[in-house]
Amino acid sequence: MRLEDKTAFITGAGSGLGREAATRFAEEGATIVAADIDGEAAEETLAQLEQEGHEGAALEVDVCDAAGVQAAVDETIAEYGLDIMVNNAGVSHQRASIEEIDESERDRVIDVNVKGVWNGCQAVIPQFKDQGSGAIVNTASLAGVIGAPQLGAYSLSKGAIVNFTRTVASEVGPHGVRANAVCPGVTDTPMPRSNRSEGEWEATKEEMSRYYPLKRLGEPEDIANAMLFLASDEADWITGHALVVDGGFSCS
Repeated sequence: MRLEDKTAFITGAGSGLGREAATRFAEEGATIVAADIDGEAAEETLAQLEQEGHEGAALEVDVCDAAGVQAAVDETIAEYGLDIMVNNAGVSHQRASIEEIDESERDRVIDVNVKGVWNGCQAVIPQFKDQGSGAIVNTASLAGVIGAPQLGAYSLSKGAIVNFTRTVASEVGPHGVRANAVCPGVTDTPMPRSNRSEGEWEATKEEMSRYYPLKRLGEPEDIANAMLFLASDEADWITGHALVVDGGFSCS
C-alpha cells in the first residue's frame, strides 16, 4: 500500500483523470478528498470509492476562487490532515488559430488551468512546510512541453504549469516538500471526446493512434499511475520534474 495513512486532495476529481487518480490513490490506501466544480460529480466519485470500501469526502470547489480553495484545504487538514495535493482541474478550448481565439476564451482557460494550480499550491504550501513533508502533483500536458497547433491558449496555460512546478519545487524543497508535473499525451477522457459522437471519437482514436509508437492513445489509468508514482515515497528524490506520459509521441 503505497499511500497508506495518507490523505490526498484531488481537484477535478468528478471525472476523467481526476476520478481515475482518486480510484488509484484509494486502492493504495489513501483517504481521498474529491473536489470538483460539479459537486454532484464529486459525490459520484466518492460514492464509487465508498462502494469499494474506501474513505473520503466530496467537496464542491471552484479552483478559480482562491478563498474557496483555501477553505476546502483548511477543512481537509482539520478533518484528515493532508499529505498530497493533486492540482488536476483543467479545461481546453475549440481548435482555432491564435488570432481567432478571443480574449474571454483565452482568459477562461488561463483562469482554470493556471490560476487554479496557483491557488491549489498556495493553499497547501504553508501546511506542507510546517509538517516538513508533502507531495504536489500538477496536471500539465504534452502541449505544455512541445506545443500544440490550434490549441494556443491551452498550450500557453500548460507550459506555465510546467515552469511554475519547477519554481514551486525549488522553493519548497528545503522544507522536505516535493512538486512535480505530469504531462499526458492525448488520453481517452471526456475532454477530447467533447463535441464528438461515439463513432466520431472512435474514428479519431484510430487515426491519431497511427502517430504514437505504442499505437494507441492513453487511457486514464496510464496517467493516474504516473500521478501515483510521483505522489508516493517511491519518488522521494524526484522534484521539479515534468513527467511526459505520451506513448512515445514526442520521440516519434
